[in-house]
Amino acid sequence: MSSTFNWILTATEFCMTTLRTLVSHHILFAIGVVLIVGYLLGKVADKLKLPVVTGYIIAGILLGESIGNVIELKMVHALRPITEIALGLIAIAIGGEFSRSKLKSIGKELFILTLFQIGLTFVLVSGALMLIGFKYEFSLLLGAIATATAPAATVAIVQSLRARGKFIDYLYGLVALDDAGSVVLFGLVFAFVGLTLPNISSIKNNPMIMIFTALGEIFLSIIIGIVAGFILHKATYKKQNKSEIMIIALGIIFIVISIAHPLHISPLITNIVIGATLVNLSYKNQRISRILEGLTPPIYALFFAIAGTELQLGIFTQPGILILGVIFVVMRMIGKYFGVYLGALTMNSDKPTKKYLGICMFPQAGVAIGLVLMVQASPIIANATSEMQHLAINMVNIVIFSVFINELFGPVLSKWAIIKGTGIKP
Repeated sequence: MSSTFNWILTATEFCMTTLRTLVSHHILFAIGVVLIVGYLLGKVADKLKLPVVTGYIIAGILLGESIGNVIELKMVHALRPITEIALGLIAIAIGGEFSRSKLKSIGKELFILTLFQIGLTFVLVSGALMLIGFKYEFSLLLGAIATATAPAATVAIVQSLRARGKFIDYLYGLVALDDAGSVVLFGLVFAFVGLTLPNISSIKNNPMIMIFTALGEIFLSIIIGIVAGFILHKATYKKQNKSEIMIIALGIIFIVISIAHPLHISPLITNIVIGATLVNLSYKNQRISRILEGLTPPIYALFFAIAGTELQLGIFTQPGILILGVIFVVMRMIGKYFGVYLGALTMNSDKPTKKYLGICMFPQAGVAIGLVLMVQASPIIANATSEMQHLAINMVNIVIFSVFINELFGPVLSKWAIIKGTGIKP
């Protein structure tokens, strides 16, 4: 019996080693493996009444370094452009919901909902971490990072359910404003933290630099988004051929994504503005989003599977991080849910908005990781004490733990909330 078991283990290891070798030699093989495994687990998730994105994420975890080690870190980095394309398409879809008529009817309400949920999340997460003794500067930074929400899972679920209506308008608007608001709040908190830590004279001499940098990046993102949206409108308005429209649209989206990094602007905000510009220039431009939707199934499958490969199970072996991570996740969920609820109560919103919209804000991913890594790589931490640098590493692990939990369970809760909020049948 034992020899049979050992033979199975040896055969499995041989297959995994062979697969790993093939994947490492050709990126297309890696993409193929990710797509097939993601598809299979997506079907399993669908059979279990779970969002297919949960299956894609689990596929990534199984293929990533935490378990199968089939997709190594260098291959994940090589696949990064796919995640940027997915976020670009997601942002265009969100922006396409920002027509003038919708903004007039829900604009003030959206602003209040955003303000309440960002404010309450920040206060609860920061306060809870400070109460258990985590250093207050890093508690404030984690509170600011906790306000960020991942739009990818939400948009993928909405599109798979073909959900429409007022609830979805509120959801798209809240996700878009949340990202902009979280970046501004993070800039403000980062500026304050720069004043409190030692050995950072260059930062102390410019205490407002972080604030103006954050606001400047958002402003530049908006300007580039408006210009790119106008160009795309002019280039496609008179065209009837769907293939030509797709080629032009993808070309402009790719260019915008590629220039976002050297200009230090948000590709997410920029593409949201492109979508909003298009729909407000002409309702005819809605066909661009519909044409691009045909590309989304394989792109989304790759996007969520790649995200799964980056989730590290090793975090669960660190008791200290587990305690801090659980507090972070629980307080963030309470802040998101009751922040939206209180905002909706203040604005006398309808019952679905009060009860279910806050749950859709639970997913968290790329923006949060980007912000925490920005802290770790900043001069503020590089010039700080070794204790502060160690706390910064802990901070990264807390956020990664939160992303792990929220990426696995957030989509499940979001799907349930969207079904309840819209009243559709799954």
